Amino acid sequence: MHTDDGQPSQASPCYTLSFKRLGELFLLLEDDGFQIIGPTLQDRAIRYERLKSPDYLVHGYVDHQKAGCYHLEKQGDLYFGYTVPQDSWRRHLQPPKETLWNVKRSPSGFDFEENSDDLQTKRVFFGVRPCELRAIEIQDQIFLKGNYVDPHYHHRRDGLFLVVVHCIRATSTCFCTSMGVQPFCSNQEDQKSHARPDLALTEIEGQFFLVRPGTHRGAQYLNRLELEEANPEDLEIETRLSQVVQRDLKRNLNLNQDHLKEIMDLQMESPYWNEVAQRCLSCANCTLVCPTCFCSTTEDLVSLDENTTERIRKWDSCFHLSHSYIHGGSVRSSVSARYRQWITHKLVTWKEQFNTEGCVGCGRCITWCPVGIDIRSEANRLRSQWRGES
Repeated sequence: MHTDDGQPSQASPCYTLSFKRLGELFLLLEDDGFQIIGPTLQDRAIRYERLKSPDYLVHGYVDHQKAGCYHLEKQGDLYFGYTVPQDSWRRHLQPPKETLWNVKRSPSGFDFEENSDDLQTKRVFFGVRPCELRAIEIQDQIFLKGNYVDPHYHHRRDGLFLVVVHCIRATSTCFCTSMGVQPFCSNQEDQKSHARPDLALTEIEGQFFLVRPGTHRGAQYLNRLELEEANPEDLEIETRLSQVVQRDLKRNLNLNQDHLKEIMDLQMESPYWNEVAQRCLSCANCTLVCPTCFCSTTEDLVSLDENTTERIRKWDSCFHLSHSYIHGGSVRSSVSARYRQWITHKLVTWKEQFNTEGCVGCGRCITWCPVGIDIRSEANRLRSQWRGES
């Protein structure tokens, strides 16, 4: 199922890829039947949509993000000068709404049809950030590696061609290194994620890309392009860019010390939860922008003439009152209980359930929270209370 068909050696060669020749790579992929999805500018925000050519890529924009605030600014000449948009690749692997099957009444009985729209389409994700690569692996763990494999996710994931772009800047909401993810994934041994990109790019000063193959499939495309190997000066620039972005990642969340699970367990009834609930709007923005959340609900829609029934699956959120509804009411009827469920699952029980945290440090939940609740600050407050600090 995995995208890689074998891995090249750790010392993968590095090549230079000019922006002009990026179009050649697009044509090679399209000729092989791939549909290319990447970052585009729509309604003053960046979204991952189909790219007909590199001309549709976002160009010359940087983002400014902080708690409860996001805006784009026209600045510079970079294609990937931004960090992460509101949008995530999750939307293309686990759509917000999809038809699973439908049944139609016929003279001979009922005809059952399972939805196969877009499931056979081969896709390229162009412009995946390292934290997003990790998020894809986490979703793989959920939908593919348990007792029950999701066939719709499996079909979309199978054969997916991943082009990762390294981060050359960080915003105040980024904390990927806290979650074991490095903004540069050239050295895979430094990555917590075992997923490998087919190609990994570093944008050099708005002039060209340094590109490395991560799989044999990726290497084959580079061989077809007959690119020149990068010179030592360009590799030095890449090293400096890596050091700059590491320096800018200032705010961290330490999950490996101070017994976070014990802290959460002992503070299940803490007054803290009521305090944070007074700020939380229970709007579910944090779960909707999260690249790893996976909660969904299914509904059966029956036509008025009762001749057709359609089963659809839609995204859901643990912040919705209906999410934990059973006969007699909701299990988590208060905002405080729903917020506690969310942060505890993300940082503690997700690891018990799937052997990985449910967070990749992309910071989307911080940026898109209307009241600017910061998961790092809240976890640190819980730790301070457990220690008896003010």
